[in-house]
Amino acid sequence: MINGQVLKNAVISGANNINAQKGKINDLNIFPVPDGDTGTNMSMTISAAVKALEDCQTTNAGEVANIVASAMLRGARGNSGVITSLIFRGFAQGLKDMEEVNGKNIAAALGIGVDAAYKVVMKPTEGTILTVARLAYEAGIEASKDTNDVVEIWQAIVDSANDALAITPELLPVLKRAGVVDAGGKGLCVIFEGMLSVLKDDVMIEYDQTEEATVETFENAAAQFDEDIRFTYCTEFIVGRNSEALADPDELRDYLQTIGDCVVVVSDDEIIKVHVHTEQPGDALTKGLEFGQLLTVKVENMKEQHKNAKKSAKTADEPKYEIAEPVDQFGFVAVAAGDGLKNLFLDLGCNNVVSGGQSMNPSTDDIYAAVMATPAKNVLVLPNNKNIILAAEQTVPMVKDRNVIIVPTRTIPQGMTAMLNFDPDISAESNAQLMMDSASNVGTGLVTFAARSSEFGSKKIKEGDIIALENGKLTITEENPVKAVLKLAKNMVKRESSFITLVYGNGITEEEAEKAYRKLTDKFGSRTDITLVKGDQPVYYFILSVE
Repeated sequence: MINGQVLKNAVISGANNINAQKGKINDLNIFPVPDGDTGTNMSMTISAAVKALEDCQTTNAGEVANIVASAMLRGARGNSGVITSLIFRGFAQGLKDMEEVNGKNIAAALGIGVDAAYKVVMKPTEGTILTVARLAYEAGIEASKDTNDVVEIWQAIVDSANDALAITPELLPVLKRAGVVDAGGKGLCVIFEGMLSVLKDDVMIEYDQTEEATVETFENAAAQFDEDIRFTYCTEFIVGRNSEALADPDELRDYLQTIGDCVVVVSDDEIIKVHVHTEQPGDALTKGLEFGQLLTVKVENMKEQHKNAKKSAKTADEPKYEIAEPVDQFGFVAVAAGDGLKNLFLDLGCNNVVSGGQSMNPSTDDIYAAVMATPAKNVLVLPNNKNIILAAEQTVPMVKDRNVIIVPTRTIPQGMTAMLNFDPDISAESNAQLMMDSASNVGTGLVTFAARSSEFGSKKIKEGDIIALENGKLTITEENPVKAVLKLAKNMVKRESSFITLVYGNGITEEEAEKAYRKLTDKFGSRTDITLVKGDQPVYYFILSVE
């Protein structure tokens, strides 16, 4: 039997374990776009429970499980985080009112969570965290037929979880081709192993926060995935290519790799765009001069940026919204990253815009707070990202004084079109259907950079390459973002297309944006309306909407 204090320590140990390994879990994400956030989402989800347990003095196991479940629900981020929170909600339901619990209680409670997780996913896919959780539960139930011992049953659960993780590549061919196991499943195994350390050996896995990765930023094809700041200066510059300089840009890339890391060198006939982290920014610039004149230069001290970010983080827990009385008939909440996109959605009629998107999924509590700050009886929520929909859906039962409807938009262009098709003369439910039907007819193109080297079919992709996705499918690799978005538009614009919206983000200058806009206008302007929007979004150089 274990009491609440032991369960508390086990949860904290599980959280520490995934915090320490989240970078490795992020690296398991198979797609090369900058979305390697499974480990981060799961660690932030369970870390919300750790914070809630700080002042917990009870030794009642059921009460501890309830505190954990409530905090994880509110802190859930991304699909993997939501599923993890549901698994722990099962513990809360199964262990309710129990002062102490045995192995059979724990195995049965795990089953409640697994069942809830399967139900919340519209189309459950085997070979994911769901498979790992289910097979672990089944092993726990089987073990409980012979013993009531907590350690023996939890050991069986952990062993089966790891066995299930090992077969995920056989269940999902895309994992097998990439040579990895499922990231969410791995995260769950890591949490369970951290809990086992306390249950079996009474040893809490420690986590040294000084080893934590620096605050991640996606302003350019920069240190998006560094675990440590090994070099001080983030150095970026553009060289206007000298026609007399015959040296290959690969020579510049090779040199930069000897003095730093996170090297990105992209070029066309006119310019070479460079990014590097180094201790010798002057040497990098000097080498660049061998290829032509320096057109732009930016050097930033990342260690100072990190210090400032940590200072800002101290106020991150302060309330962002005030609760508003639901007086209006309709209100809207959207999720978007970047001041430009935020202002765009506000202009379209949204009451509140939650900061978030790819690689930085907001928590359920973030979305809940925005809903409660919307002064409307009917609040329609637009997640605008497939990995945020589940977290948004968890807010519905949390809200008691207003009707919350999730319009499951999966991209920013879908969200924009949904807002444009709102009809104030019909019901909230009818609007949700109308808005989503309209959004489904929008094509979404994305231009970003490869976060990791990989191979897709005949395409070999190197980390830092410029890549483009058409409705979620990687279709293009190019030398620079402008060329990529033009090629993407040629693929996406059809004879019946009427509207094109080009949203440019961080890493794209106004000159580059105007160049892309002019070329789109020259090609498609005679038959489509083309709009250029400054979105300021991270991760994506361009977002292309075609309808």
